[in-house]
This record gives sequence, C-alpha cells and structure tokens, in this order.
Amino acid sequence: MSEKVDGQTFKGFIRLAKTLPQTAAEAVKGKYVCWKASQELIKVRRPLGWRESAAHSIRDQLKRQLADRNRMHSGDFGKEEAPAPLSAEDLETVQSIRGAALEASRSNVTRTRAYYECYREYPELHWSFLAHMVSRNAGWNMTDLKGGLFSDVIPAELQEDIYQMLERSNALIFLDAYPQLMLYARSRKLGRSLFYLLREFRVSAFMRPFWERFWIERDSALLAVGLIINEQNYIEGRVVQNRYFKQRVLRHPFFAMNSAFQMNQVLFPMLVAPPAEAESSEEAPLPPSGEGEGSTDGEQGCRGMVGLILEHFADLDERIEFGKALYAMLFGYQDVLAGVEAFAANVVHRGSRQEYWPKLFTDDKKTALNSPQESAELLKREWLPPDKRLYSPSLAEVWHDMPYEPITRYDWFKSNEALDHLTRPKRPVLIEMSHAHRFAVQKAALTHDTERAVSADAAPGRPDATQ
Repeated sequence: MSEKVDGQTFKGFIRLAKTLPQTAAEAVKGKYVCWKASQELIKVRRPLGWRESAAHSIRDQLKRQLADRNRMHSGDFGKEEAPAPLSAEDLETVQSIRGAALEASRSNVTRTRAYYECYREYPELHWSFLAHMVSRNAGWNMTDLKGGLFSDVIPAELQEDIYQMLERSNALIFLDAYPQLMLYARSRKLGRSLFYLLREFRVSAFMRPFWERFWIERDSALLAVGLIINEQNYIEGRVVQNRYFKQRVLRHPFFAMNSAFQMNQVLFPMLVAPPAEAESSEEAPLPPSGEGEGSTDGEQGCRGMVGLILEHFADLDERIEFGKALYAMLFGYQDVLAGVEAFAANVVHRGSRQEYWPKLFTDDKKTALNSPQESAELLKREWLPPDKRLYSPSLAEVWHDMPYEPITRYDWFKSNEALDHLTRPKRPVLIEMSHAHRFAVQKAALTHDTERAVSADAAPGRPDATQ
C-alpha cells in the first residue's frame, strides 16, 4: 500500500514539475505585458487636487489638539468639560444614522453596496468609492476560502479564522466610517455642518479637522488620506494586534506563503478599455467580452484590471501607504477611473470572482473543475471551457452573517506618528494586473495540486489531507 501511495505521489510531482518551465515563462512575459499596458493606462492624468498648505494646516491643528488633550489628562488644565446635552433634532440624527449603519452592515455585500450608493450620490466623497472597490476584494477573498483552489487544502478551522479576520476588519471599518459619510450627507441636506456630532459615534478626534475643512473647501484627496490613516489605525489595535488573529492567522504558514508569493492582490476590474490598449489585445490578453453570455451582472467579464500587491498586511505603515497608492491609482488616471466606475455601475457584487472573469471562474459548483491537475488545465489555454472553470461561490452561498462582540472603545490618536503619512499620494506606474493576477491564480493552482499530490492517499475531507 505504501509503495502504491509513494508512486502516486511521485507521479503527481512529476506532472507538476512539467508545468514549471511554462509557468516561469508566463511570469516573464507577464512583466513585459504589465509594463506596456500600464503605459497606455497612465497617459491621461487627473489632478488629485492635493493642497500642501491645507495638509500643513491640519498637521498643526492636530499637533495642538493632541498637546492640549495630553495636558488635560495630566491635570494641568483641570478636568475636561462634559459635552452639552443633544437637542431633539441632533438626537434624532444620531439615532437615525446608527440604525442605518447597523442595517447596512449585515454583510460584506450590503456594506459594499452602501459605499457605492454614497459615492453615487456624493461623488466628491472619493474615499467611499475607494472603499467600495476594496470591499469587493474583501468579499472575493472571503469566498476564495470555500472556492475550488483553497477549500480542500486549507484546514476548516483556519478557513473560519481567516474569514473572521477579514469580516471583522471589513465590518469595523464600515461601522466607523459609514456614520461619518452619513453625517456629511445629513449636513448637505440641512445646509449646515454637523461634525460636532462625530464624538457621538466614537469617531477618533483625528478626523474632525478633516471633515470641518472638507465642509468648507471640498478637498477630496485630503479627506481620503485622512480616512485611510484613520481606518488603518482603527483596525490595527482591534484586529491586527489582536492576540487571537496574530497567533491563528497572521503567523500561520499559509498567510506567510501568500505574502511571499505576492498573492495579496487588490484588483480594480474595468469595463472600458482605452483605445490604444484595445488595439494591442494580442500582446496584452484581456478577458473576452463574452458575447451572448449576458450584460449587466458580470457575465461579460471585465476589460482589463488595475491593482497593486500588498507585501506585508501586518505592517501598519505599509497598509497606509498602500491605501494612498490605491487612491492615487484610482483617481489619478482618467482611463482607470472611467473603467472602474463602469465596472462598479454595471456589475453587482455578490462575492464571486465570476463577476470579472466568467471565462475562468464559475459560481456553479456542479459544473466547476474538480481535478488534482488544475494548474495543468490553466496552462493549456488562456480561458477555460464551461465544464472546467474554477469554482468561486457567491458570499451568501458559503458564509453566514456574523454577530459581533462589543467593539473596544478607545481613541487610537495618541501620538504624532500618524501625521508622517499626511502627505501627497503618489501615483503608481506599474498598475495593469491582468497577467499578474492570472499568474497568481496559476500559483494558487500549483499549490493546490501539490497538496493534492501529497495527500493522494487520504480520502476527501479527512483532516490529514489538509494539515
């Protein structure tokens, strides 16, 4: 029996080894294609509207605010005065926004939709559209855990832990940021600033100067950077530094492998391809239009995608600068913004990667590819036939809505370190991700097939098949 198993395992490794040269060749080709396609996408720049004088003013204001608060806590200024009771109108505003936030926070799908609806009504809220696209990625990452490439190679317990970390991060950011967005919306409707109510939602004191300036000057980029800094610091203590997630997820070999293989990609699919890119489709293979497959629900697929790779999720500084780069990529290039906006407007988010690559992924488990040689199938052709596509389920199909434990209430803004990030976002240059993402899928399939080869003697679902 052991000789038979060893033979199966050896044959599995031989099959995988044969795919390595072609995989490496695709990686080299992808680098060149990325560079060439990126040159077309970045030709037409959009002004970000960053005003250094405004950023400098907010830095000074926050430094004074922090110094005053520290002196207050030390007793030099006596005790801080209690806030005045809310008026009936303000109380109704606070209760209404709280209820709306809780209702919209039921799942990743509802949060993602709420971000987009906010941006559609108030397009000056750039961060809301950035959050919408990043939240789409969070949903895709959640369903990957139950998809064809990872569900049978990641232990069930680890799947649950990763999902809880992704879901908690997504929910915490939403429950902190969405009331801020709704407070702006209510201020617009009433024609007066309501940002003195931010404290009622336990929003960090860091954010009030940004909103007060935005109310007067509409500095979209400055507000976006402020929110990026705030939200990443918000989840730093509540998720990233959480002992459970640090031990069970962030230090797990699987998480480290994703970083090492550059598989932590944030993707922004596009529906509109720049003319020059469309003309060079042979050199920069983009998803097919999917004629005859449908129209408004992602069945046509995207026409290219942009994105960046996050190397170290656990690094707060890197996450902040990564968020700023995503913002500059999305709002700093005309063709990128037009394409991503078209995708968001036409493709409903349900959490399946079929939404952007229906020629590679399917949410139908019955017709999906189920093979120990998925990497070999991916090397045979650019796209897969209907009966051999990778399983990528919708979110509602594989994960349930989660109840939350009480959120730890504290203001993260206790030092001037965060102010170092209050700088102009820099536009990234290598942004086209079609090849890099296709290669990441290939690497995930290779990992899947290797695990299946090692576990060839174990029945499906047995614990030792995934350890």
